[in-house]
Amino acid sequence: MKILGIIPARGGSKGVPRKNIRLVDRQPLISYTIEQAKKARLLTDIIVSTDSDEIIEVANQYGCVALKRNTENAQDTSKIEDAIIEVLTSLKTEYDCIVLLQPTAPIREVEDIDNVIQMFLEDANLECVVSVVELEDIHPARMYHVIEDRSMLALDKELESKRRQDLTPVFLRNGAIYAVKTTAFLKDKKIILPNKKAYIMPESKWANVDTERDFLLTEVLIKEWKKGKL
Repeated sequence: MKILGIIPARGGSKGVPRKNIRLVDRQPLISYTIEQAKKARLLTDIIVSTDSDEIIEVANQYGCVALKRNTENAQDTSKIEDAIIEVLTSLKTEYDCIVLLQPTAPIREVEDIDNVIQMFLEDANLECVVSVVELEDIHPARMYHVIEDRSMLALDKELESKRRQDLTPVFLRNGAIYAVKTTAFLKDKKIILPNKKAYIMPESKWANVDTERDFLLTEVLIKEWKKGKL
């Protein structure tokens, strides 16, 4: 089974400029994902998809091949699926499965990547796997719409007053791993398919960088992760 690991890294970011190469505990953010991907036993090839020459240079410094992404596929409104199709059509090799590793979710173990691929090896009917974390204190039962006069409308009125211990666990996509069978992806042009299974990761390793606040939290978490404390 040939597996392609794709690390998507746009150069432009309005929330956190140049976030993919910004230093986090003295390393570019993207380097954490490259390092784990390179250690993965079951990934056949790894490629960084980017429109940025700076990111290409950093990827090469960490021993990863990078493909210059078309500008049309690197806009705020661009779909990640179009960038993946661009990668697939640019390569001569055909792959059975695609594993998307977002650099903005840098805390994942090499075992997480291999475990997800192993799920496909053990289940021929599996089309898609998405990594998730179980949320403890964050739950739809505690969420509301707030309308114009500040009235609060519960997302789920029946659950609103239940104790946390009585609530059914819910899971959130943590952005660390999206894996999809190539044939299914090309058929639906979606990275997340209806027929999917969860790969559950610990909440302690949940880091997803979209804002400056996320960066501050991620730096603290990465330092603890490096010490083996997460």
